[in-house]
Amino acid sequence: MKDKITATAVDLFLRLGFKSVTMDDIANNLCISKKTLYKYFKNKHALVEESAGALHASYFKIIDKITAQEFNPIKENFEIKKVLKKMFQNASSSPIYQLKKYYPKIHEKTMQKEKILFSGCLQKNIEKGIEQGYYRVDVTINLATQFYFSLASSIHENTIENNKIPKLEQEVLAYHTRAIATKKGILELENQLKNNQL
Repeated sequence: MKDKITATAVDLFLRLGFKSVTMDDIANNLCISKKTLYKYFKNKHALVEESAGALHASYFKIIDKITAQEFNPIKENFEIKKVLKKMFQNASSSPIYQLKKYYPKIHEKTMQKEKILFSGCLQKNIEKGIEQGYYRVDVTINLATQFYFSLASSIHENTIENNKIPKLEQEVLAYHTRAIATKKGILELENQLKNNQL
């Protein structure tokens, strides 16, 4: 039952916003009493924290599935972006922006975890890119990872309108790729931009 409550809460929070969804809304949506809801979550804050964690876990499961498909590193990044766009397409506004504004402690905890996981994924992507000749051998991997993470998280933390995020994300991804790509990488980037026009 706890997993069902969390899944419903994630869906409602994404569609309607973390602030506007009440415990009553969640209980009514599940056709359960608030007493049952409070049996699993002592308050809304606890449910938001659990939901943010569940959302985060599903985000990285998607990344793992995509990286297992052996795409070249540039296509891999575009595939991840494409799937995540679909995942958040019904969100009323940026979930990260909402967390930062209304639940700053949960936001901080989520972003610390994301920085570790995202940096690990990106580091592997860059290493693979260097090995396959898409990225330059002289790239400072840690710096490239930090720059990209800072730019990408800045978009989500400072953009209210969810529909503006995909274009900004693509621009940041293109900027990141151009900064570290070889000629072969630039050709693949142009190909991906052409195939993923927004």
